[in-house]
Amino acid sequence: MKVKKYTAKSLPDAMKLVRADLGSGAVILNTREVQVGGVFGFFTKKNVEVFAGLDQDIEYEAQASKQTKIITNDSQPVTVPDVELTQEIRQLKKMVQTLTIQTKHSEPLPAVVEEWKAFLTHQELDPVILEELVSALSSKYQGLDEEDAKHYDWNEWISNWLSARMKKSEFGGFHYETKYLNLIGPTGVGKTTTIAKIGAKAVLKDGKRVAFITTDTYRIAAIDQLKTYAEILNIPCEVAYTADDFQKAKEKFKDYDLVLVDSAGRNFLNRFYIEELQRIVDFDNNMKNYLVLSLTSKYKDMETIFNQFKNLPVHKVIFTKKDETKTLGAILNLAISNKVPIGYVTNGQNVPDDMFEAQAEELIHMVLKEKSVHV
Repeated sequence: MKVKKYTAKSLPDAMKLVRADLGSGAVILNTREVQVGGVFGFFTKKNVEVFAGLDQDIEYEAQASKQTKIITNDSQPVTVPDVELTQEIRQLKKMVQTLTIQTKHSEPLPAVVEEWKAFLTHQELDPVILEELVSALSSKYQGLDEEDAKHYDWNEWISNWLSARMKKSEFGGFHYETKYLNLIGPTGVGKTTTIAKIGAKAVLKDGKRVAFITTDTYRIAAIDQLKTYAEILNIPCEVAYTADDFQKAKEKFKDYDLVLVDSAGRNFLNRFYIEELQRIVDFDNNMKNYLVLSLTSKYKDMETIFNQFKNLPVHKVIFTKKDETKTLGAILNLAISNKVPIGYVTNGQNVPDDMFEAQAEELIHMVLKEKSVHV
């Protein structure tokens, strides 16, 4: 891969140089601040130095234990550790795409397109997805005469456009395809209550023999909460402090139809906690992992958490706290950008009622109907 170096007064200026020279497919391999000008070390100015190239020859995931050497016009190679390289590629490539989006449309958009763009921006739809949608929407609008465009069902058109880009075949709840369902995710997203809702449905509606295992030994309140739900539902609950405890609990519940695992809610931005979870829980082929995320969280944080967990792997995502926000674009972002199915959406604290199985078309309708109240 041919790598080039660019120097500018600011990172946005450098991104414009990269985009103009290499196009929107460029990736940023490394950035750093440099001092230029001055006399005898005084009156220097800060510039940004960016190393960029085209990404067709890059294998992101195959670099696990390697380092990448970037050859510039200077005689010395720059060595970038892989972890940092991967992070910068993801973050800065997105920055290049966003800058491209911001400067692409020089002509005013039709009013109906502007209206939908404003709404979907308010819903925090990913800028890259939004740009593609706006471009297609503009083309569709230009292909209609004024009267037809005025009466066209743009809601249905956008719904179909989004639906075509979502991985829909595996949407929906847990249907006992495996014996173990493990709920993972950060603290405060409502994992324990969600486990109770799934367990209650399995016991009360499906007539299944259900058991709970919790590995959340860091919060006494979480253990007490799950045990309270277990008592109400008249099902057993075991606490696993170690990997041995977890195996003993699995053996104890070997004749049950469904075992729900409540994993510790910690700061999963720290990779240490993922590794700690892997030491306790046996992630075998007889277990499904559902990542629980709160819709009140920022999408960038959701995406970071998803990337931390995805190698477990994540089979489906559960979104909680739908009743606490009107901004729902994260549902579409995760489903489209990461091709991950959605299992459930919860919208309240009542067990087991405030939860529904996710279907792609219903989720899209749920997001788009907010347009009627969007100001």
